[in-house]
Amino acid sequence: MWKTGLLLLFLGLLTSGELQQEETEPERRSLPPSGKLDFGYVPQGVYQTLAYYEPGVIGLLFHMVHAFLYVVQPNPFPEDLVVKVAKDKFGAIQSEYQKPENVVLTLQAIYYEAGFVVCAVLGLLFMVLLPLVGLFFCLCRCCDNCGGEMHQRQRKNADCQRGLLTTLLFATSLVITAGVLCAYAANQNLSSQLKGMRRLVSSNLRDLQSFTNETPTQIDYLIAQFATAKNKVISDLDNVGPLLGGKIHEELGKEVCPAMDGALSMAGAMRETKDALENVSMSLEVLQEATGKLHFNLSLVRFSLNRTLNDPGCSDEDSDATTAQLCRSIRISLAQLHVSANFTRLPDVNNQLESVNQLIKTDLSNIIRKGYSSFNDTPGMVSDQMRNVVEGARGMLDIIGTNISSFSKVFPVHSTMANFTNFISHTHSKIEDSYPEIDQMDFYRWICCIGLCCMVVLILAFNFLAILCGTVGYDKHASPTTRGCVSNTGGTLLMAGVGFSFLFSWILMGVVTATFLVGGNVEKLVCEPFHTKQLFKVLDTPHLLNPEWRNFIPGYMYNDSDLDLTVESLYSNCKENRGIYSAMRLDKVFNVTTFLNSSLYTKEVGKMFNNVKIDLRVIVLLESEGKQNLIGFSETGVDRINYAAYLEEVNKGVTQVDLLSYANELEAQTDLMPKGPLQTSLKGHANSLRQIHSQQVIPMEQAMSMLNQSIRLLERTASDLPNKVADVLATIEAAQYLISQNATHVVNQETEKYKQTIVGYFRQYIEWVRTSLTMEVAACKPFSNIVDTVEIVACSFLVDSLNTFWFGLGCCALFLLPSIILSVKLAKFYRRMDTEDVYDDAIGNWN
Repeated sequence: MWKTGLLLLFLGLLTSGELQQEETEPERRSLPPSGKLDFGYVPQGVYQTLAYYEPGVIGLLFHMVHAFLYVVQPNPFPEDLVVKVAKDKFGAIQSEYQKPENVVLTLQAIYYEAGFVVCAVLGLLFMVLLPLVGLFFCLCRCCDNCGGEMHQRQRKNADCQRGLLTTLLFATSLVITAGVLCAYAANQNLSSQLKGMRRLVSSNLRDLQSFTNETPTQIDYLIAQFATAKNKVISDLDNVGPLLGGKIHEELGKEVCPAMDGALSMAGAMRETKDALENVSMSLEVLQEATGKLHFNLSLVRFSLNRTLNDPGCSDEDSDATTAQLCRSIRISLAQLHVSANFTRLPDVNNQLESVNQLIKTDLSNIIRKGYSSFNDTPGMVSDQMRNVVEGARGMLDIIGTNISSFSKVFPVHSTMANFTNFISHTHSKIEDSYPEIDQMDFYRWICCIGLCCMVVLILAFNFLAILCGTVGYDKHASPTTRGCVSNTGGTLLMAGVGFSFLFSWILMGVVTATFLVGGNVEKLVCEPFHTKQLFKVLDTPHLLNPEWRNFIPGYMYNDSDLDLTVESLYSNCKENRGIYSAMRLDKVFNVTTFLNSSLYTKEVGKMFNNVKIDLRVIVLLESEGKQNLIGFSETGVDRINYAAYLEEVNKGVTQVDLLSYANELEAQTDLMPKGPLQTSLKGHANSLRQIHSQQVIPMEQAMSMLNQSIRLLERTASDLPNKVADVLATIEAAQYLISQNATHVVNQETEKYKQTIVGYFRQYIEWVRTSLTMEVAACKPFSNIVDTVEIVACSFLVDSLNTFWFGLGCCALFLLPSIILSVKLAKFYRRMDTEDVYDDAIGNWN
């Protein structure tokens, strides 16, 4: 039942089954990325258990015991041996022991256990021989042998022997004291840690409770987040015009916009041509009129100057030579006072201007803007033509959302979790009820261990009291027969300690041997392999527990032993706090594509978008009137204007000489003449030239500059004008053909991208669900914590304390042997003897 409940619990988390199919479709990997969706964070429970144990100071004793066990058993973990034994289940070995392979297996086991066997044999010998030795020792002493005779021979080094024996016994007692303290500490540690075990158990059960409480909430959150993808899809469907139509417009615009810009540029050139022709016509008229006036005025100035130069002051023989020379120079320069440019012979541009004015009456720019407007309405056209597809997609979204929302009704996740919660509560109450019994059993164990320690303490008490009494009551002047009562009491205590040593030592060694065999083997065969994960390798051995199961867990739970799910992988994944969905490989067991299959919906969406027919033939980039207008512009005759003649006259100056410079020079020459009527008259002529320059020449220069600019503009515009117009019309025709006849490829391409963007939101949701199931939902850390807690309780609390106890107690038992020997020998120096050796010299000295 628990397996069924567990499977039902996580059946709702298997919405990533469709991802297996997506991974088999490599063509999808090259699709453009869709917009990133934010699904938020899956609510997480807080697990309180800290499955870690630090023994503290007693850990030093644990390490000593581990080092001793390594000396006893240095062989590596016998993985192959354990596997063979486990597979045979001991039956074949016991029933067919004589088979060679079983004999070999037995020898391998004995070789591995050689250290334990030797120690156990020594312990058994100790248990058997020591009581027998004690019995014979007592009988021997009763016969006044083996030190039983109350007579001590006198030796010169008696004091040295006595001191040495005392020191050795004291040191031996100290070692035994250390051993009993070690055993006592281990005993107390075990009791205290068993009390701390309750905290670990309660913490683990609380974590399981959090696990069961949070898992339904996490599943509901995963289901609820479908709304995020759905809302984004709806948003994109509502904006299909800007998104899909805008992309189509952008792609077509790569050819349409340059063509339309070329036509619009030609319309601007047409307006500029009209303005330039008007400027040429007006400037030419102004220059022709101004040239006649300037010619007349210059003629008058020449005539006046010539008449002035005929003044007697210039030609009289009595006149100044300088004046005469200046007059001659001025007369010679009069030939420069003529008009240079002749605009009367230039042809007018009235015919071209009239043709352009006729074309301008048709607003070509407005016609082109209409084409732009028609093309820019592509998103609206797409939105109108996609209305049915959008409505169908909305309906499909509603169906998907209904199916996902109905999941909690299909699978009883909440009820299963409630049952599991009740199971945890029932288990917790049972564990709580067992605590008094555990405490009682631990108390009995504690009493027994304290009793064993008290045996050793009793012997130690006799030893230390005996040493104290023997040391305090020692009198170097007393003879063996005259020793004091205190010293005699010390010797008696030593023999009492020897007696109790014979009585208790074999019991202590029996306990040590039994606990050594159990605790040592558990440490070497269970605890150490668990830390090194060799135990997991044994458990994951194929066909270990069932010949038909390759892997135990999937074979037992899913009846599919070929599934790659091992004890080690399950433990490691839970240790990393991964979701139980990935840890237990539930994705390979269940297939819910019939419940939520993105590939199926993708096909449906694909079919809907594959049927999209977007007709853009209604878009007209340039009407026939606009085309005729462009053709007419190329036939206006602008290209037949004699630009060379215009530029030739424009490049000439207005006059042959700069009138302002000429007037200044004339005035400078006049200043060299003597003052008089001649000088005054010449200065008047210079002023007349300045006036002509300012009133006539400067306006003519401005008109010539305007004419120059307009002519050059017309020349650039007219250069290869028919071919330019033809190119513009050809580009527009090509763009129009692309829209009307060849836009299907662009439409299909952008529709596919838009479809994949829509589908990409579902993929993001499914990928997020898969990742969440793998890493966050139903994180199975509590289960690995339970395993770690069992290991802490079994190995760190029980086994380490048990091993430390027998280690200390064994040390006591072993050192009881030298304690017995030393006590027997030392008792001779403490006890009051019945007889003694008598020497004459000694008697004389005593007297």
